Amino acid sequence: MSYQHSNVDGDLVNLPTGKVICVGRNYADHAAELNNPIPTEPMLFIKPATSVVDMTQPFTVPQGHGSVHFETEMAILIGSKLSNASEEEAKAAISGVGLGLDLTLRDLQGKLKEKGHPWEKAKAFDGSCPLSPFIAASSVADLQDVEIKLTVNGEIRQQGNSAAMLNQVLPLLSHASEFFTLEPGDVVLTGTPAGVGPVVPGDKLQVELTGLLSVTTEAV
Repeated sequence: MSYQHSNVDGDLVNLPTGKVICVGRNYADHAAELNNPIPTEPMLFIKPATSVVDMTQPFTVPQGHGSVHFETEMAILIGSKLSNASEEEAKAAISGVGLGLDLTLRDLQGKLKEKGHPWEKAKAFDGSCPLSPFIAASSVADLQDVEIKLTVNGEIRQQGNSAAMLNQVLPLLSHASEFFTLEPGDVVLTGTPAGVGPVVPGDKLQVELTGLLSVTTEAV
C-alpha cells in the first residue's frame, strides 16, 4: 500500500507506507471509559508498516485472541523528515489528513497491562491499522476543530471533536519527533474519543471527518 493524494497545487503526491505513531489516552473521555488515568505527557507507541491496510477494502478481525475493539482517529500523513522539530516545522511537514482505525485486541491488552508488559501484540499486529485515503492538509482549515465520527451498522458509536485533544496535533508531532524521526510516509494517529467497542465480522462501518472525508468499510 502507498499513499496518494493531490496537494494544494493540484500535483499528485505519492508516499510509501511507513510506521504509524499512535498516542494513547489523548481524549479524557476515552481514558475515563476504560478507567485509565490521564497521562501527564503524550503516551506514544508504534504500529509497524505491516499493520497498515486499505480502509476502503474489507478488513480482517483476528480470531482466537478475545474481543477486538475499534478506535477511530484522525490520521496525519507526514510528507517530509522531522527530527527534534518545532511546531512550525511540524506544520510544514504535514502532507495529508485522513482517518485511521486503531484495532485493539482488548482482552489481550488487559492481560499484558496486568503483567506490566508492552502492548505490541494487542496493538501492532498485522492489519491492525486500516487507513483511509488522505486529503491535502490545506483542505483542513483548523486541525483542532475537526469532528470525528464512527457509525456501526447504522448506529453512531463514536463522535468527538479534535478540540478536545489533551495534546494538540502540532505539539504532538514536535514531541514525537524528539524520540522518533518521522519520515515521508509515516502516519501519526492522534487519539480516539469515547465510545470504543467491539467489532465483529459482518459489521458495516462508516468512518468520517465530518464535511471532509467519509469512508464505508466492512469487517470480515
